[in-house]
Amino acid sequence: MEFLQQAFDYFRHLDVHLADMLRQYGAWTYAILFLIIFCETGLVVTPFLPGDSLLFAAGAITAAANNQPGEQALSIIILWLVLMVAAVLGDTVNYQIGRAVGLRVFKEDARVMKLEYLRRTEKFYAKYGGKTIILARFIPIVRTYAPFVAGASRMDYPRFLSFNVIGGVIWITSFLFAGYFFGNIPAVKHNFEYVVIGIILVSLVPPILEWLKHRREQAAAEPTQA
Repeated sequence: MEFLQQAFDYFRHLDVHLADMLRQYGAWTYAILFLIIFCETGLVVTPFLPGDSLLFAAGAITAAANNQPGEQALSIIILWLVLMVAAVLGDTVNYQIGRAVGLRVFKEDARVMKLEYLRRTEKFYAKYGGKTIILARFIPIVRTYAPFVAGASRMDYPRFLSFNVIGGVIWITSFLFAGYFFGNIPAVKHNFEYVVIGIILVSLVPPILEWLKHRREQAAAEPTQA
């Protein structure tokens, strides 16, 4: 419970923690942020790492530092390029991991990795592959899981890579520059923790709606009880 409280506090005050990181590590902050985004998108065991909120906060503290003479600052262009590489490389690694071991972890009697889900995913990716990879960038957890399933489903790699790059560029650009241009507006800056919470809540809306839709379809498919 204490760990969850600490994690929640960290997410609420991402701008403060990132500013402290920048002052302490300077240019190494590029590498730290690269590693976080890479792990969040590239490793199925770390979907809990911050994504959207981290990008927004990184843009905001970059703008704030650049506006204060004498402060340690990052280049928004270099940060943009570094994080895009991290996002694309992360999805690529995740795809390759899924391709290498994905079929082994799907079992008929598994609770989560059911073989049935893999077959459904293969059909889904065949029809909506590009849309899935791009939109998944904006949905926590799904962002981490989608490239793994794409690899396990043997999605054509050149096709996956093109959508991976498009999705990565749109995701990094939208949140990083939103933070850079709007993160230091007084109303946003003084209520930053609520903005971060809002970003997290909004990003959870699509999977919740999808879950509710699945529940309705599942209930409709069940035979009517006498």
